[in-house]
Amino acid sequence: MTHDYDDIIHLPHHVSSKHPPMSMRDRAAQFSPFAALNGHGDAIRETARLTEDFIAPDESAQRELDQKMGYLLAHIGEHPSVIITYFSPDEKKEGGAYLTKKDHLAKYDEYMQEVQLDDGTRISIKSIVNIEGITL
Repeated sequence: MTHDYDDIIHLPHHVSSKHPPMSMRDRAAQFSPFAALNGHGDAIRETARLTEDFIAPDESAQRELDQKMGYLLAHIGEHPSVIITYFSPDEKKEGGAYLTKKDHLAKYDEYMQEVQLDDGTRISIKSIVNIEGITL
């Protein structure tokens, strides 16, 4: 019985006189996975990342926030300790996240309508949804 390659199966392996042999590493690289959709995985992860919508405080909660903020601003020279929950908009997609920071109040920027904490965090007054740690 004869097979297709019987005439060449026992010949010595050909070695080129013009081209050096390929290293095992380069040969293996030919068969490594190919990312045809470069960045596609990142785009899928970004789309799957959840954000929350901003929910403005109701009228009574806003009145209480205004009172607490007034108290804080009146005592800003004392660097009062506060726990502030605020909405931070997402830079890449619609929505954002609610964050809570506990720190001392450092400054108030009246022009920008934002407070600054000792760690340098700047928070817009309009994004604050809760202030804890002070009693009126």
